[in-house]
Amino acid sequence: MKHFILASTSTLFGQTYLAYLQPAMKTLYAGVDEIVFVPFARPGGISHNDYTSRAAEAFGEAGIRVRGLHTFSDPAAAIKNAKGFFTGGGNTFLLVKQLHEAGLMSLLRDAVNNGAPYMGCSAGSNIGGVTMQNTNDMPIVYPPSFETMGLIPFNLNPHYLDPQPGLQHMGETRETRIREYHTQNMTPVLGLREGSWIYAHGDALTLEGTLSARIFEAGKDPYELPAGSSLAHLK
Repeated sequence: MKHFILASTSTLFGQTYLAYLQPAMKTLYAGVDEIVFVPFARPGGISHNDYTSRAAEAFGEAGIRVRGLHTFSDPAAAIKNAKGFFTGGGNTFLLVKQLHEAGLMSLLRDAVNNGAPYMGCSAGSNIGGVTMQNTNDMPIVYPPSFETMGLIPFNLNPHYLDPQPGLQHMGETRETRIREYHTQNMTPVLGLREGSWIYAHGDALTLEGTLSARIFEAGKDPYELPAGSSLAHLK
């Protein structure tokens, strides 16, 4: 039975790392005493070891040990044997490149589909979608494929921002970019605002947090979906 969280961000303004997700994490990882952390996205160029230490401190508050995937001599076996997973944010292109080149993307997908609890934040949530094509990140490396785990039948745009009236920035809005995406692709996109997350438990898929999400479907006007809503219609 699938059980996962795909969160927009790891850290809310003024809070510590993963603080706002702690109650949800306790439910997700109930009965789990150790997880594997995927540190490949490396936000700001942080090292794998330092990133793992950051995750370990946050998970330690829930009584869960953390091991970085980079520390295993056989990462494939580590994924197959893991009790649960967390993939942190950072650069999605780098994360996807390393997972594909090591042959780990499909193994991670299979482990989650077979019931291992999974949490992703930002880039770690992007890889839960059909593809990574709605990431906000710079293409600092070239992944072999944009395809990701497909845990959900749509794509995510984490850190979704609404246009601000009076702002003098003349660049594209998030909505503009997603509309451009839909001139070439049909996959729906969910704009996930800060402090919101997608929660899956078995066949149930819902939007959690306090904010609505912005839904984009090809050929339709975008619309808002309130927190607590089912996402089952997005296919």
